[in-house]
Amino acid sequence: MSQDTWLQNYDATCRLAQEIAENIHERNRQQRTGGNPAKINMTLRASLQKLKQSIPQLKESLLRASSSRRIMQSEADRRQNLIDDLLTREKQLNATFKGDIPEPAPSRSTLMAGGSGASEGVSANPWLINEPEETRGLTFGEIKQQQQRIIEVQDAGLDALAAVISRQKIMGQEIGNELDEQNEIIDDLAHLVDKTDGRIHNETRRVQLLDKKSASCGMMVVIVLLLIAIIVVAVWPV
Repeated sequence: MSQDTWLQNYDATCRLAQEIAENIHERNRQQRTGGNPAKINMTLRASLQKLKQSIPQLKESLLRASSSRRIMQSEADRRQNLIDDLLTREKQLNATFKGDIPEPAPSRSTLMAGGSGASEGVSANPWLINEPEETRGLTFGEIKQQQQRIIEVQDAGLDALAAVISRQKIMGQEIGNELDEQNEIIDDLAHLVDKTDGRIHNETRRVQLLDKKSASCGMMVVIVLLLIAIIVVAVWPV
């Protein structure tokens, strides 16, 4: 539902509530003057049922527009307040129709709002009296343009935020690539250290074996020399 459609449906619901109030007033007048209000009572019941169905529809369409961010939160809150006022008005009209509460006298502000419009047969819409300054007196098209400008500003802010997030994503990817390269270098160094450590271990074993062989060779040389000395002494003439 577009923004201007919601406002049009809301205004139509307000006019329906105003029409119900006027019919209740006429019904009460006929009762006081001894008329037959049966027909107008049937009309009132149908109108009250229609009003009861229209308000939840407005609330549901407002919820969709708010959740999809087609309108600002401040505008959603304003429209929710309008719906709450309609709910209160609907309860008052039902109670007045049933005779639970007396028909309220028209307020001075409502009479003043009626002004020249009432003389032309157009009843004033009491629900527009509390319209905020920024939208008061604007047509549906102007309100739509105002909301469109606000949405464009929001979109520009979201685009800027998306650009920042995109740059941060690229930086994160570059940092991740750099970390991957560093990890590869560290893995290569670890492999080289392990390989070097194995070589050192092998060389150490070889040195130890050479030490043992050297010691054994030295002993053999000493033994051979002793044997030679003994033989020489034995065969040397006295």
